[in-house]
Order: sequence, then C-alpha cells, then structure tokens
Amino acid sequence: MYNIIYLSSHKTIKVKLIAFFLLILQPFMIAFVKGIFAVKTPARIVVDVNGVGYDLNISLNTYSAISNKESGQLFTYLHITENAHTLYGFAELIEKELFMQLISVSGVGASTARMMLSGMRPDEITKAIVQGNTKQLESIKGIGKKSAERLIVELRDKLSKQTPDSTLPGFNLQQNDVDAVNALISLGIGRAMAEQAVKKVVQAQPDNHSLEDIIKQALKNL
Repeated sequence: MYNIIYLSSHKTIKVKLIAFFLLILQPFMIAFVKGIFAVKTPARIVVDVNGVGYDLNISLNTYSAISNKESGQLFTYLHITENAHTLYGFAELIEKELFMQLISVSGVGASTARMMLSGMRPDEITKAIVQGNTKQLESIKGIGKKSAERLIVELRDKLSKQTPDSTLPGFNLQQNDVDAVNALISLGIGRAMAEQAVKKVVQAQPDNHSLEDIIKQALKNL
C-alpha cells in the first residue's frame, strides 16, 4: 500500500491517496503488450518488451492462437484483488471484452472466467448465453446451474446488443458490416434495425465500402 506522508509539528498524517488512485486507474493503465514470447505455456506467458518481462495469465483460447508464434501483441487486463494484482493476456480484443463481462457477474471470478474461455471459444460462450443454453454453460468446470442461470440473466441482453448475427435472409456479415452494426448499436439503435439498415447499404452498393461510408449510409436508411 502506498502512502503520502505529511509532517506536522506534532504528528505524522498518513494519507493513502496514491493507493486509492492506483486502485482506480491500474486496470486501465496497460491496454496491451507487444514483444517476444520468452516463456509460453497453455496457462501463462511471459512477454519480453524491450528487456522487461510481463507475466500474463492466459486462456487455452489465447494459447491456441499464439502457440506457433515467437512474438506478437496481447491485449491485457489488470485484475486487482486485496491480495494480488494479476495481469491477464488475450490474443483478441473480443476475448478481453467478454472476459470483463464475465467477471462483472456476481460469483464469477477471474479464474472462473479464464476457465470458461479455456473450455469454449468466445463466440460459443456468447451464443450459449444469448440463447439461454444453461446445459452448455454447465459443461464448463466451475460453472454450476445457478452460475449458468446468473450469467444468462445478467449478460443476455448486453451480449445480444453487442453481438449481431446473420439471421437476415441473404445477409452474410463481413467484418466491416459487423463493425458498422456495432457502431449503430452503440448509438442506441436496436440490433435488428441496425442490421436492416446495413443490409440495405450492402445490397444497394455491393462494392467494397469503408466502415465510415457504411455507417453514414446506414444512418440515412433509418
């Protein structure tokens, strides 16, 4: 714990202000690390960044993505508890974001979230939650019926809004389309309406578009 010490004429006042700000800011201080994979196991990796080694916990999903790589970039999340500061690494931003969603659920800790991401791919977890598939969630070690139900209750709506699907007839989502739909959703537009608007843009002008063009044209279709 960090202290600021102020000296008065008769006593020393210790103000734990720095510790407070570090506690608030530390999860956001390191967005990613990029360097050489000095040590690599299915559960842990050490990334050498200009001679400084960052020790990260990882899931099997991330390990599979980087197992054949000697260097690269990992998105990070610093998980702070009373007893430890643990850095987690993710091969893809979508996995990091899902990890943060999972640990926001009461009773689901960082270790459990990592176990989930080791047992299923991020898209499989999201699909199971959105579809209310408790049996599939319960198949993951550490997730019982109550935890599965809590995950569905607390995350179904959030993940439904963040994860557009391709249920519209004749609408195969490309990456720019997905990003455009997500951008529209972030503006408060419903998922179905956002997909319809992007679909109109793609169908009217099937040539490649920039993400900005798709969003602008889609907004005109609403």
